[in-house]
Amino acid sequence: MRSHTAGQVDLAVLDQEVTLVGWVNRRRDHGGVIFVDLRDRDGMVQIVFDPDDLDVFAKAESLRSEFVIRVRGKVRRRPAGTENPNIVSGQIEVLGLGLEILNRSEPLPFQLDDERVSEEHRLRYRYLDLRRPEMLARLKLRHQVTRALREHLDNAGFMDVETPVLTRATPEGARDYLVPSRTHPGEFFALPQSPQIFKQLLMVAGIERYYQIVKCFRDEDLRADRQPEFTQLDIETSFLDEEEVMALIEDMMRHLFAQTIELALPNPLPRLTWAEAMRRFGSDKPDLRIPLELVDVGDLLVAVDFKVFSGPANDPRGRIAALRVPNGNSLPRSAIDDYTKFVSIYGAKGLAYIKVNDAAAGREGLQSPILKFLTDDAIDGIMTRTGAQTGDVVFFGADKAKIVNESLGALRVRIGQDMGLVEQGFRALWVTEFPMFEYDEKEGRYYALHHPFTAPNLDDLHLLETDPEAVRSRAYDFVLNGFELGGGSVRIHDQTMQKRVFELLGISAEQASEKFGFLLDALKFGAPPMAGLAFGVDRIVMLMSGATSIREVIAFPKTQSAACLLTNAPGEVDEAQLRELSIRVRKPVVEKAE
Repeated sequence: MRSHTAGQVDLAVLDQEVTLVGWVNRRRDHGGVIFVDLRDRDGMVQIVFDPDDLDVFAKAESLRSEFVIRVRGKVRRRPAGTENPNIVSGQIEVLGLGLEILNRSEPLPFQLDDERVSEEHRLRYRYLDLRRPEMLARLKLRHQVTRALREHLDNAGFMDVETPVLTRATPEGARDYLVPSRTHPGEFFALPQSPQIFKQLLMVAGIERYYQIVKCFRDEDLRADRQPEFTQLDIETSFLDEEEVMALIEDMMRHLFAQTIELALPNPLPRLTWAEAMRRFGSDKPDLRIPLELVDVGDLLVAVDFKVFSGPANDPRGRIAALRVPNGNSLPRSAIDDYTKFVSIYGAKGLAYIKVNDAAAGREGLQSPILKFLTDDAIDGIMTRTGAQTGDVVFFGADKAKIVNESLGALRVRIGQDMGLVEQGFRALWVTEFPMFEYDEKEGRYYALHHPFTAPNLDDLHLLETDPEAVRSRAYDFVLNGFELGGGSVRIHDQTMQKRVFELLGISAEQASEKFGFLLDALKFGAPPMAGLAFGVDRIVMLMSGATSIREVIAFPKTQSAACLLTNAPGEVDEAQLRELSIRVRKPVVEKAE
């Protein structure tokens, strides 16, 4: 239906006749001449209709925004001074010689150039929202990302293998999405949270190098970088250890960034152990663009007469950390109060601080309600260790280490953003040597920090039963700008070791056999050493495009309540379908207020 796209019409086709199709982006009447900006997937081109041809001109007068049209015309230079350097076709225009209206459009529920439209309205009419150039650009980038990933992995000898979408529920991880079985009444499939078990089975099968760009499903509370269904680049290898896998993935990510946004990532990427990342940044996915770090000061406060500090300082599970903010002395009390409320979200009971009015004056140059509880030695030690200077403020977190890490780690990011300390660009790194297990005091049991198929560090095997929390895993995460883009590990390929880990996690032999029997059986038959990881494709595109939510890079996303406003899903089904599935719905009882 056309000879060229809008993005192909430039000086190279000057004086030629072209046929274009697309949408009317805008129509303007200028003194008897009609200008139409025609938009298609490739770009925009200006069409000019003059009144010499009355039939064509009359049709042009009837055009409105978002009409679908076909135009035949001659390419000519724009008059001097009217060029548009922002588009490919900015040097030329097309004189309209023929016009066909392929379809008309009713007035849109919102204007495509209106940036004030609510997300709810945009998602309800997502097919219109996707016409906006910035949304189209994000989908194009997403296509380029997946193409570059496939290209690199194909060239590295990987095979693209599909795994089942209907599988069985497992006892670890987030809640599963369940699918009732009609042929097995009362029984359910589960949608996969990841292809983890199947890709390990592919290694047992001898595939050696597998990848898949695959949908995964998790029924969990949502936020900006989560969706109930998301896209994952899944990778698994045989006969490679963690060093070889990380080297391979670094090459892949350098290829990806160079091909899609022409950015060179460092070679090699920096690495931090989990322990160092938590100590310095309070996070296992630190944003290295923010030049603020946590400093341990608990040993300086063991003997102070202030239980808020002395308690955590003497608690093996406690931590006291300081966060120095350069030039933070100018923060008003209202800002400090806001930060205090902010850290309370993470369980912190308060936010102590010291303002440094004059570093050379010692105690007299400091301002804080907590100074009266601190000895001169403690104050001197804090000032020296944090490197505090005149004009700075030092914040403190004192509690269980988990609470301090989460609260001060988040505060570090918040202050970095508020004070304009975030560097531009991309800062990637590996985080390694994660703990194998974490202990839940409420449940009184251990959980796998990654998943129960992660292999323990060989140097820590002797601690597996005696001190599980001290066992490091052979896990690694790829982190970019404060987001975990990918994570993986060396897997357990020995059946005996896998059973030991299940026992530590409180998964009984019966549960293990019921839920993972097919994997444990497979490990009996010559399972090779294996390692892999998975990347969140949505997050990659979100960061590359500068979007603030993965909803902005998914064609048809769900809302934060896991609903689709476009299709009104989820929805009720009729009684006949429920009976066929042997299901009876019990709606939650809503208590009436008295």
